[in-house]
Amino acid sequence: MNYAPPGPKGGNSWKNCGGLFDVEGKEGAARELEEATLALDFWQDREAAQGVINKLNAVKELIRSFAAVQEALDDAEALLELAKEEDDEALAAEAATALRSFNGKLQQLELSLLLSGEYDDHDAIMALHAGAGGLEAQDWVEMLLRMFTRYAERHGYKVELLDSLPADEGGMKSATVSIKGANAYGYLKCERGVHRLVRISPFDAAGRRHTSFASVDVMPQVADDKEVEIDADDLRIDTYRSSGKGGQHLNKTDSAVRITHIPSGIVVQCQDERSQFSNKDKAMRLLKAKLLEQKIRSREAELAALRGEQQDIGWGSQIRSYVFQPYRLVKDHRTGVEMGNTDAVMDGDLDEFIAAYLKKIINN
Repeated sequence: MNYAPPGPKGGNSWKNCGGLFDVEGKEGAARELEEATLALDFWQDREAAQGVINKLNAVKELIRSFAAVQEALDDAEALLELAKEEDDEALAAEAATALRSFNGKLQQLELSLLLSGEYDDHDAIMALHAGAGGLEAQDWVEMLLRMFTRYAERHGYKVELLDSLPADEGGMKSATVSIKGANAYGYLKCERGVHRLVRISPFDAAGRRHTSFASVDVMPQVADDKEVEIDADDLRIDTYRSSGKGGQHLNKTDSAVRITHIPSGIVVQCQDERSQFSNKDKAMRLLKAKLLEQKIRSREAELAALRGEQQDIGWGSQIRSYVFQPYRLVKDHRTGVEMGNTDAVMDGDLDEFIAAYLKKIINN
């Protein structure tokens, strides 16, 4: 019987990862953050406190992931040793399964080590907008919203709908969601850009093939007021009656909120909640995220100008095509990664695309 050694592709990859990971350093950082939470005035500034809590949770998640990888390796080695002693093919099969589990956990841990951006550990706000194409594009936005929601659920993230604009005939013209969890922005920033769908439209009686587009923007949620400072005098806040499909659920009061940041011209709105206070709170979160994203983009543009680089302007170029007809394939145009299992992708299986893009960023 041939027993393969329980190690990932790349030989000493696990040992190298352990050294790069610096478990002791992460544990020391966690202790410092935990000590900070014990201060008597810790919660006086709630947003700053929440930022510390988020950083602590992110560090703890990394430590937990490292421990899970080590445990998976120990299990694989124990099963392999037992299979050798007993010369048992069934145990050898279990060892192979344990090894695959180890490799999967290791790849996820290695992926987290690629997140080195200043705001990668932040929660994310994701905004989706239908492109040209009417009902077909609006249905595509709803499909993408489900895809990203399923991705978030796979990773234990919390999803909260901040704002949406349903279309009268079906689908959604736009949707904005908050996604909270360790490194949510670091991973989901890879999804920023234009997503293209090619399929036989279920809304076309002639059964013709349609191409639809939707834009996706991803912003880091502000974890600390110091990241974005807003002068109340720079804001114009308007209230209005929520719009929608009507019926008994349509809000009859002026609870929808629109906030204009006068210096930047950024306008945000929220109408999904029945409470004006709740809508204003969500709109402010979205405004802060947009202002932080603007600051990030400005900094990147300045660095690119110093390096003499060319940058795309606007929402971003088409990043991925989802083809359902005449064949089934999802292709990322930035990395060349392809997946034939379109159902799995639409069910939130985006890790391969995200990993390839993060590695490309690091290598560049």
